[in-house]
Amino acid sequence: MTALTVFRTVVELGSFAAAARKLNLSPAAISKNVSELEGHLSARLINRTTRRMSLTEAGTLYFERVAQVLDDLREADATLQAIQDTPSGVLRVSAPVTVTLIGLSEKIPKFLARYPDLTLDLRLNDRRVNLVEEGFDVALRGSDNLEDSGLIARKLMIMDHVVCAAPSYFEQHGCPTRPEDLALHNCVKFTLSDHAVQWTFRQGRRTVKVPVRGRYKVSSSLAVRDALRAGFGLSLVPRMYVAEDLAAGRLRPALEDWTPNETGLYAVYPSRRYVMSKVRVFLDFLVEELQG
Repeated sequence: MTALTVFRTVVELGSFAAAARKLNLSPAAISKNVSELEGHLSARLINRTTRRMSLTEAGTLYFERVAQVLDDLREADATLQAIQDTPSGVLRVSAPVTVTLIGLSEKIPKFLARYPDLTLDLRLNDRRVNLVEEGFDVALRGSDNLEDSGLIARKLMIMDHVVCAAPSYFEQHGCPTRPEDLALHNCVKFTLSDHAVQWTFRQGRRTVKVPVRGRYKVSSSLAVRDALRAGFGLSLVPRMYVAEDLAAGRLRPALEDWTPNETGLYAVYPSRRYVMSKVRVFLDFLVEELQG
């Protein structure tokens, strides 16, 4: 690239010395770059004497193409720099359904209003997508222990959980007073959770792991909530999913003197280096809204 820039500058200024002054190089370096370029092409580009220089026919043809290539590269650099400086283009994000609908989707219009040159393609799906293969810029993932996948992860929030059920369920089956009592209850299981088959509770230094059983397992947290509202069983769910139900009395908590599983919500993206501005502002927005 340096040799091409040197060649173009020499031709445009008509002088090796003038090109050296403009590029802040020595005359010897200018001459060396042109000579190496001619050696690479196996063609003489410039006829030069101690007093004057002129382009050969090959040099004239090559200069026209080189000038266009360098202009195109400069334009490409400027375009990329603009994208880096100003959030724009399409931002592709994958996110879990429930946490997005309950905690985030109402806030998305504010984000888009803040960045009018940005388009958001938000795909709600509870499966774990392959960011690189499927072309996503960011993915939101809830996990007790985020796997080491080579992706960069930024923690957005901790989702604390609560054991709860409808009052009618507790009236009929009793309310558990210790984690071990859950073995006697119909537990509705969210199959995509890291704790789908075993719930962990802490009290001081004591930790209890309880295998859970039940007649209903489902891959949607909203479906779990519907089952609880119907009085079908109890479950361990993120508190934010049932906050309104608890406040309204439609659901009642249990085992409140125990601390159950906590799930971290993370934003993952492919690389820490050269993070596009559209990704950076979205990550900042998520932290602002979810931690705030």
